[in-house]
Amino acid sequence: MDDPSVIAHRGFAGVAPENTVGAVSMAAEDDGTAMVEIDVQPARCGTPVVIHDERLEGTRDGRPLTDAEGLVRETALEELRTTRVLGTDEPIPTLAELLEAVPETVGINVELKTPGTADLRFAESLPDDERDERRAVWEPFVERVLEECEAFAGELLFSSFCEGALAAVREIAPQYAAATLVWDDLEAGLEIARRYDCEAIHPPRNAIVGTSLTDTAYAGFGAEPTLDILEKAHAEGRTVNVWTVSNWHQFRELAAAGVDGIIADYPGLDAFSSE
Repeated sequence: MDDPSVIAHRGFAGVAPENTVGAVSMAAEDDGTAMVEIDVQPARCGTPVVIHDERLEGTRDGRPLTDAEGLVRETALEELRTTRVLGTDEPIPTLAELLEAVPETVGINVELKTPGTADLRFAESLPDDERDERRAVWEPFVERVLEECEAFAGELLFSSFCEGALAAVREIAPQYAAATLVWDDLEAGLEIARRYDCEAIHPPRNAIVGTSLTDTAYAGFGAEPTLDILEKAHAEGRTVNVWTVSNWHQFRELAAAGVDGIIADYPGLDAFSSE
């Protein structure tokens, strides 16, 4: 069995200021990194910027996420570019700036967070009569993201918790790989993956049956799943990339279970995966 690919969560957020040029550059230099995962959303002008939270005054382990306040989507690009992340000199980058820092030998997983609205329909499998409307909400921002990504020569994977985002990717640029992110409903995630023929599905770490991780509460799960998402996805030819792993024993269990990729906060967690 092949070892799972290592995907650097926000540029290995455990050792570097997440979603910054410095973080992804460091992650890309690590020989074990197959792909870097980043989060994108629009500034007030619509330019894609790389940041996870909708608000600038979020926290990480009690520390301010940035030195600014307000909604990202309501903040001018000029202000965002001078905003510092987690008390470092690293600013919030545009997607274009970040992509320039990544060599084509390392892939990029672009997670589409928000199109600039609070109404996201998060982690829902949408009914037939609402899909076109949600796709239309996302299309302008997804078009901007795809335009920025055209210059990147490496592998690209677009993921989202929002069905509308995946629908927009498939409508505008079906040549790119797509992945549905799962929160608390494996059936819904599988439905969305099938609907858009997604190449991958991204469940949380405690949603893989047969591991001890299913005993822990995380991402809306807290008991052994009734659906074997790994078995189902593999039977349908889909890659399973699991999020988010923070230590070597989590990595080891998931690797033994047979997942294809592991989205990790730290480099080097795969050192003991095959012992």
